[in-house]
Amino acid sequence: MMYIIAIGWLYVTLLMAITESSLTAGVMTFLLYGAAPLALFLWLVGTPQRRRNQLRPEVTDDAVDQNDTGDPRADQ
Repeated sequence: MMYIIAIGWLYVTLLMAITESSLTAGVMTFLLYGAAPLALFLWLVGTPQRRRNQLRPEVTDDAVDQNDTGDPRADQ
């Protein structure tokens, strides 16, 4: 849902930039009204998820190897 709003915001600011009188004004409009605020918003909204990802323990193959203490000859 959040990405749909972000795409819509970029679309509106792109249309605003296209209607500017010069290329420089159009680029500045797109960057200052669209891309920069959206990047800040997405970064702030994504902060809790990044924290949860950092606190979650990594699952590696070492954990599987440590619990595998069976005798391989038992299957023979």
